[in-house]
Amino acid sequence: MKTVLDSIETMLCFAMAIAYRKKKKMDSRFWWLILLVLALASAGARSQSTEALGFLSIDCGIEPGSAYVDPLSNISYVSDVGFIDTGVNRNISVAYVGDVRPLRLRTLRAFPNGIRNCYTIGSPAVAQGSKYLLRAWFLYGNYDGLDGQPLAFELHLGVNYWDRVNVTDSASFYVLFGVPGEHRHGDAVHLRDRFAAAKEHSIPGGERVAEYPADPLDRLWSPWSSTNWNDVSTNFTVQNLDQDFFEAPSAIMQTAVTPINSSTLVIRWDAFPGDVNQFFPILHISEIFDLSGTNQSRQFNVYLNGFRWLRDIVTPPYLYSDAIYSNVPFPSFPTYNVSLEALSNSTLPPILNAFELYTTMSNTSVPSDAGDVDAMTAIKERYRIQRNWMGDPCSPNAFVWDGLNCTYSFSASPRVIALNLSSSGLTGEITKYVASLSALQYLDLSYNNLTGPIPNDLANLSSLKLLDLTGNQLNGSIPSNLLEMAQNGLLTLRLDGNPHLCDNGTSCNVMPTPKKKKISTPVILILCIVPVLILLVVIAIVWRVRKTQGLTRGGSVDPQNGFPKQADNSLRLENRQFTYIELQNITNNFQKILGKGGFGSVFHGRLEDGTQVAVKMLSQSSSQGTKEFLAEAQHLTRVHHRNLVSLVGYCNEVNHLALVYEFMSQGTLQDHLRGRANNDRALSWRQRLHIAIDAAQGLEYLQKGCKPPLVHRDVKSGNILLSETMEAKIADFGLSKAFLSEANSHISTVVVGTPGYLDPEYYNTFQLSEKSDVYSYGVVLLELITGLPPIVPGTENVLLVQWVLQRLSRGIIEDVVDPKLEREYDINCVWKCADIALKCTAQRSQQRPTMTEVLIQLKESLELENSHYNTGNTVTRSENLYSEVSDVSLNSVPEIGVSRMTEMSGPTAR
Repeated sequence: MKTVLDSIETMLCFAMAIAYRKKKKMDSRFWWLILLVLALASAGARSQSTEALGFLSIDCGIEPGSAYVDPLSNISYVSDVGFIDTGVNRNISVAYVGDVRPLRLRTLRAFPNGIRNCYTIGSPAVAQGSKYLLRAWFLYGNYDGLDGQPLAFELHLGVNYWDRVNVTDSASFYVLFGVPGEHRHGDAVHLRDRFAAAKEHSIPGGERVAEYPADPLDRLWSPWSSTNWNDVSTNFTVQNLDQDFFEAPSAIMQTAVTPINSSTLVIRWDAFPGDVNQFFPILHISEIFDLSGTNQSRQFNVYLNGFRWLRDIVTPPYLYSDAIYSNVPFPSFPTYNVSLEALSNSTLPPILNAFELYTTMSNTSVPSDAGDVDAMTAIKERYRIQRNWMGDPCSPNAFVWDGLNCTYSFSASPRVIALNLSSSGLTGEITKYVASLSALQYLDLSYNNLTGPIPNDLANLSSLKLLDLTGNQLNGSIPSNLLEMAQNGLLTLRLDGNPHLCDNGTSCNVMPTPKKKKISTPVILILCIVPVLILLVVIAIVWRVRKTQGLTRGGSVDPQNGFPKQADNSLRLENRQFTYIELQNITNNFQKILGKGGFGSVFHGRLEDGTQVAVKMLSQSSSQGTKEFLAEAQHLTRVHHRNLVSLVGYCNEVNHLALVYEFMSQGTLQDHLRGRANNDRALSWRQRLHIAIDAAQGLEYLQKGCKPPLVHRDVKSGNILLSETMEAKIADFGLSKAFLSEANSHISTVVVGTPGYLDPEYYNTFQLSEKSDVYSYGVVLLELITGLPPIVPGTENVLLVQWVLQRLSRGIIEDVVDPKLEREYDINCVWKCADIALKCTAQRSQQRPTMTEVLIQLKESLELENSHYNTGNTVTRSENLYSEVSDVSLNSVPEIGVSRMTEMSGPTAR
């Protein structure tokens, strides 16, 4: 009996992606390889030429432009150049060449760089809507001299996971029938038309005995024997019935097995590891003995795990190929036993000529929007971008292209909503294909060398919220539509560092340089001497005034508290200036304290018009407080955002420094989460989600809207204030630091911040960056989800991040959700927020998202919650959506489980 090893029936997308992730290190570098041969066959063609059949056979690793015909199979092979632009050609070790007969297994392509490498096969080799068989071969062959090092990698077909290849030695070769994806090693891939969407797993067997041309469909058949079976055969041709769906070749059907000393023949296999266990077996049967004119008969029934599978009694036709199969998959079992049991009146035992086993391939991933794919491909080619830009831009979401953010939904294709090519060395004009990303919200092309005008088509991007073209060489007029969007608050437009741009809507011509006029020597002397004399006079006047003030005041520096002189105070504020007496009246002689800090106390106040304010008074007992106080005052004068506390005024008198800012009536987020707020009702999940978005918007403004960027350094729930309408605003900028550029970091010799919120990298290295705020924000987000403080009470100083990771290892989100929410939330929304928080709190800052990316994901979470809220759904017990919490992706969306068919129906025998 033979088994088919390689029939794959899966729809081939235009892009075939082979994705890899590094698992182990080989010496100083880890080389991954894949050897592929691709072959494609048309459905109805019958010709001596494999090209006429529609086969596409690619031998990976042979010289560019070369081709040959395999003498064993008569299949034509071509080089893989033109199908992939990464990797290097290699040969297997000469020690293994003698054991390798097919030429296709002697060369390979290795991928030493990148986590994702993709073969792309387009028209005319493949046609949309057609079905193909794809076969991949892998042979290590000690090509790199590191014999004995194991390899493992995943293969993806289009955006869907195909299989995982584990290479354990140099001599064994592996055949997969479906599509490629992780560690890098392979040998050949064949594409053949005429198959429907299923993936076949290999059944243990011996040496391959039949393939093309013996099998026109190019399946690989391997012997399968057992000590309980008796091998039988015939020399007569076994024909196919009319409209034969499977067309088993005669060479395969001429051999068969029957049970020894038994009336039952059993085929057994175990469920495969993984989530997909839907099987479609095909039993090929034919009577190879002429029983006519004899009293011999062969009849049997077919059972699955003791249950009758086929209602009809099977009588194999003489020298004709018949098949027993099912149109629906077998139900899920840990072990499968298909039994062929002879009838009591049958004189001969059952017979089985061949056996195929197919299992479905998961196709839950959705490819990116076709228009976005075309646009991103054109952008890649236009600017020759050397990144991980291979395969689908957005899917799988674990391999999203660098610089992209995508939005995902259950029913629609992923869309590109953010493109960040800042500091990427781009030259030339802004390509028109950027405007083809119709869902784009954030476009950052800053700090490149782009020239030419700003395309008018960018104004057609209706969802665009941020356009950053800072630091280029653009020229001409700024499109009026973009200016109008910016003036209406619909678009943040950043154009600094483009000296040749103008915004008056008129033509921007460079004025001709006027002819220089010769200036006489006396005029030059006068122009030089007069300014010097004026400067000396000014200096003398200033010195005399300061001397007089010093005599009047007798000095204003307290040597104990280090309070600065008023004349040295660097505050230059445009807000209202209050006197100390006014502050006494506003606060009713500082009667009501709102809070205390290292700088002093914050008092409640009320202006003349009834407006409530908070008055922060600097204590004279802390020199460190003075520095922080002045820093906050400076920062508040340059930041203006709805989610940052706004400065109302200040007091700048000797020994009395104060800031007056807007009053947030609902106190801090920390008070609400700890139950210390004035209301009895806990924050709802929708309120918490809005607060998270507000805080994220404030932090994003500090990082992207401020030039230079501003890092808060003390993000925590106690520094997030809530207004009467529960709008969140970030406060307390006393520890904030500004940077000359977003790429710079700050080294501090003292650890600042609050325990539990501190970035682990910052605590150890004292190196500060924007990702430090991202980490702290992730802790706040976990507080919103759990209701717990950053250091979990009742534990030995266990951090909230560690507590959540441990709890979520079981995959049940309710284990960490604040019980005060009373299960009033959308389960997918909470999962997504937990995913975001854990990404923010990654140990390495490089693995954390930007606040822009966080904000995008949070707004998608809000859409999920709003949908839940509007439909009135109630939360149900969550399933294990993330088997390994540490691997959850920022771009991932929990998948909806698909129920499996639990009934068998429709097995057919012909």
